Order: sequence, then structure tokens, then C-alpha cells
Amino acid sequence: MLCLSGLSVALALTLVPSSTDALKEGDCEVCVGFLGKFYQLLQEEDVKFDSTAIEKALVKSCKDARGKDNRFCYYIGATSDAATKIINEISKPLSYHVPVEKICEKLKKKDSQICELKYDKQVDLSTVDLKKLKVKDLKKILEEWGETCKGCAEKSDFIRKINELMPKYAPNAAKARTEL
Repeated sequence: MLCLSGLSVALALTLVPSSTDALKEGDCEVCVGFLGKFYQLLQEEDVKFDSTAIEKALVKSCKDARGKDNRFCYYIGATSDAATKIINEISKPLSYHVPVEKICEKLKKKDSQICELKYDKQVDLSTVDLKKLKVKDLKKILEEWGETCKGCAEKSDFIRKINELMPKYAPNAAKARTEL
């Protein structure tokens, strides 16, 4: 009987998730961020919570994804050029309202690259002096907005384009700049 109870204790310990499995603060930043926004969108649009409907909505959301969100979509197979397809690892748990952190923990085990994605630091457009930024950073701002600057040759061209588009993409920053 002693052996049996030792076996049951060992079995119970294997069923308890280890502390290394749990996500730490900042882990899987893109996964948690993207899936959190996606889950909220599903609720707002009143999408039926079955895995097929969720998969379709996920693929649709990934078509508009940019930057790190697009890279995440590629890793899970929700883009047309992806080599693997593990979107069912997201759609099925989401259909049961599993927290996105738990979904990301499982995805981390499948593909560690998913949790290595980090968002780039965001520039505070309301306070930054655009003239002091590098052209590379100005291009990145436009890219995040899904915009390009055709015909831009000088730094001032990029700054002008950003100031022109700021009310559309960063209205609070545009308002703060006009108050200065």
C-alpha cells in the first residue's frame, strides 16, 4: 500500500503545472497582446464561439496585421505564406473562453519563437521632437500606421507626412501638439 500511495503522489505532482510553465511578466508579449485584442474583438462583434468561426475571424484579423502581430500570425499559420498551421491550438481553447495567457503558454511549448516576439518601444508622439528622430524611426512610425511616404527623399518629407497623418492615427498626440 505504501508503494501505491507514493505512486499517486508522484502522479499528482506531474499533473500540477510547474512554475517554469507559467508565463512571467512580459513573456509572450505579442501573443498575449494580439490574442487579447482578438478575443475582445470577438466579443464586440458577437462572433459565435465555435472553433470554425473563430478560425475564420483569426485569419481575417491576420490579413490586416502589421509588424510583430503579422509575424505572430505567420508563426501560428494564419497567413497565406505560413509553412505550418496551428491555429486550431488557438481557436479551440478560445471557443471555451480559456484565458489567452494559458493559450500562449501552450503555444510556447509548440514553438518557442512565438513567445520571443516583443513589440518595439512606442514613440510618444505628443512629446517627441520628430526632427531629432532618425529617418529609420520616422519610417517605422509610418509603417506601423500602414502608410508609406512615396517620393520622400529628405527627412523633412517624412516629418511632414507624419504631421499630416497624425490626426488620423494618433489624434491625442496631434491635439497635444497643437496645444503646445
